[in-house]
Amino acid sequence: MLMREEIKAAVEAILFVRAGRVGLDEIIEIMDVPLFDVIDIMREMVAEYQEANKGLLIKEVDEGYVMCTNPDYSDYLVKMTEPHKQKLTPAAMETLAIIAYSQPITRAEIEKVRGVKSERIIANLLEKNLIAEAGVKAVIGRPILYETTEEFLKVFGLTSLKDLPPLEEGLDV
Repeated sequence: MLMREEIKAAVEAILFVRAGRVGLDEIIEIMDVPLFDVIDIMREMVAEYQEANKGLLIKEVDEGYVMCTNPDYSDYLVKMTEPHKQKLTPAAMETLAIIAYSQPITRAEIEKVRGVKSERIIANLLEKNLIAEAGVKAVIGRPILYETTEEFLKVFGLTSLKDLPPLEEGLDV
């Protein structure tokens, strides 16, 4: 037979992993503990979490239990879920603009416009999901083609590529 603290620890782990409601009947089945013991332990755990003023709480929900965040800390969670502003270097912005206006485009074509190697910048833009591979160009060597992504549109507040500002006269990308 499991000791009371072991049961609490196991139930805590179950609630954490499930990240959703776990029914009282399921806890009884998993833990192989009598109903009245589980009810008593769960009441105790709910009170302990509440009294300890932790970032997590255990709540009773529809004849089951769920581990959730403490609403007292919601301001911090909101900050965490705010869109992350991506910092781009001027070189990355230049490369991204070339891709946006000329897509699909190969790395060699980008480098021809920029006049410098762009391999690292392209890798960084791929990692940030601002560009993606768009197949290969049907020429010798079959170089990879790049294009902007939905994430690019979101980050720059565009609904489509048609929303890109027109190029200044004399600029050729």
